Amino acid sequence: VMASLRAAFWPNAERVRMTDDTDLALVQRTRAGEVEAFSELVRRHERVVFNLAYRFMRDNALAEDMAQEAFLKAYRLLHGFRGDCSFSTWLYRVTSSVCLTELNRRKRRGEVELTPAHEDDSSTEPDESSDMPELIRRCVTKLPERYATIVSLYYLQEVPYEDIAETMRIPMGTLKTWMHRARVQLRKIVEKEMKTNGPEQHE
Repeated sequence: VMASLRAAFWPNAERVRMTDDTDLALVQRTRAGEVEAFSELVRRHERVVFNLAYRFMRDNALAEDMAQEAFLKAYRLLHGFRGDCSFSTWLYRVTSSVCLTELNRRKRRGEVELTPAHEDDSSTEPDESSDMPELIRRCVTKLPERYATIVSLYYLQEVPYEDIAETMRIPMGTLKTWMHRARVQLRKIVEKEMKTNGPEQHE
């Protein structure tokens, strides 16, 4: 699938590789109308983007779809990339946004069940050792988008604080404040999920 996406930008991708160009140079060439330059960016980052998408979606096919959508969105938004952070960290943000949007959309429509298949909705408490990471991942989608993004980047993809601050274009102090608030909210949401009749969560 990703090969077909590369081909869409670069039908003759096998002829030339722009392996010596930096990401920023490839971005500039793409803006200048050389769509084959974006195909090289896809080739360089497709594995990382897929891996991040899989961390969110927990399904190979959905992760492929989200990776494609992330690259298509990145291509559409490329004019807004100013180069004040690395292309890869900017791409993390785009991918996280695409995945969180899709998870929330599917959750509202009831089209995806984020609970592990072996877990009963009403009678089984989540097992802390095996199901807690899945429970936390599910609860992250209930956070405000900015909090969900930073928590996902830090805990799912292990992106360091410095890169997250660059990605979000916020000072380090702001990031630490947001992360503290996100953790407080996430803890309350997780407790509510586990108790089912806990207090309502407000930002």
